[in-house]
Amino acid sequence: MIRAFDGMEGARLSADNVRKIPEAQGVYQLIAGDEIVYIGKTDSDAGLAKRLGRHSWTIQHRKNLKVSDVSFKALRVFVFTAMDLETQLIKHYKARSSVGWNNSGFGSNDPGRNRDKTRVKANSFDALYPIDLDEKVTLGLSGATSIVLALKALREALPYTLRYEEGGAHEDFDGKTVTLPKGPTSTRKLLTAVVSALPKGWQATALAGRVILYKEKEDGYPASEVIARS
Repeated sequence: MIRAFDGMEGARLSADNVRKIPEAQGVYQLIAGDEIVYIGKTDSDAGLAKRLGRHSWTIQHRKNLKVSDVSFKALRVFVFTAMDLETQLIKHYKARSSVGWNNSGFGSNDPGRNRDKTRVKANSFDALYPIDLDEKVTLGLSGATSIVLALKALREALPYTLRYEEGGAHEDFDGKTVTLPKGPTSTRKLLTAVVSALPKGWQATALAGRVILYKEKEDGYPASEVIARS
């Protein structure tokens, strides 16, 4: 497997390239510049195409990270042995590359409300590459739009977690609308517009790797930025 990886040309980690990869079991590398930064394997929940597709989405809208510099290599494995291939490959390549995204929180799910005040480690993926609120998204909505619909569309458009109180079912959302700008708009401007349309007491906060929207006034989140308050 090492000989196969070392003799293989990498391909840019883009949605178009990932679509050419079979949804099969295997192992893969992510390379940023000339450095191997992550080694992973598939599991019963996702094959190579799904796993790499998720990673190609995750690396977008991040500061200090140029998407076009990230590439991948993938190998299909027809029969997995009892050997932990991922651990053995990490051990081998760590001698010459950082493999720094492994064990950094890269690709992790939202840790939930109880972890919002946990201090992020300086070498974690989210600390090294925090989300960029000034990247633009297109929601396909314009004019007066319900708060619930606007937040749902924004959550689907963002390549990182947008979590808001009680999944959008809060009574303050009932009957409330927001006037959205036309065309591509920064996440910062969209969230500011949403918060401005809510009753007093709401706060949108950017943490290192996610955005949260709750009815609160809170300055105690580590490594955070208050986007807007109503």
